[in-house]
Amino acid sequence: MKKIAVLVSGSGSNAENLVNYFRKGDLARVSIILSNKKDAFALVRAQRLGVPSLYFDRNDFYNSSKILETLKEQEIDWIVLAGFLWLVPSDILAAYEGRIVNIHPALLPKYGGKGMYGMKVHCAVVENGEKETGITIHYVNSRYDEGGMIFQAKTEVLPTDTPEMVAEKVHALEYEHFPKVVAQIIAEQ
Repeated sequence: MKKIAVLVSGSGSNAENLVNYFRKGDLARVSIILSNKKDAFALVRAQRLGVPSLYFDRNDFYNSSKILETLKEQEIDWIVLAGFLWLVPSDILAAYEGRIVNIHPALLPKYGGKGMYGMKVHCAVVENGEKETGITIHYVNSRYDEGGMIFQAKTEVLPTDTPEMVAEKVHALEYEHFPKVVAQIIAEQ
């Protein structure tokens, strides 16, 4: 059984979805949830789900080997970013090459890059009069949202949609597709 570490910065709804999805089978398990925000609701979710969790700061992530050592101690096979807002450092990228996956709440390459996350993306989609948006699941590299694309799913944006309505549509796509796509790429390797 493969072990997954989920990195989060926010509420952790996708992390919870991944935990629950993988508990139903024997392919993989979410073994640990790591957050760079001390007050991230994802840490509360992890505790409620009985999944070990760890908070880390910028120094832990970029100036020490603490996180990579934790991943190795936990025998982590895959890293999944679910609303994680920092670039992954080169030591972790090298150790997990081709085994770090992210989800982005837009159809990349549109609305990607530094500072484009969450409601900022949905507001930009509405402000620019886009007719569709969606999700992109991609591999992680050293630049924001530029790793190789794995999967996209689309949803219509109506002229009457607010950013909040767009967010709901995108969340529905995330919950439907993210765990299945992660499972598929794990199964294929």
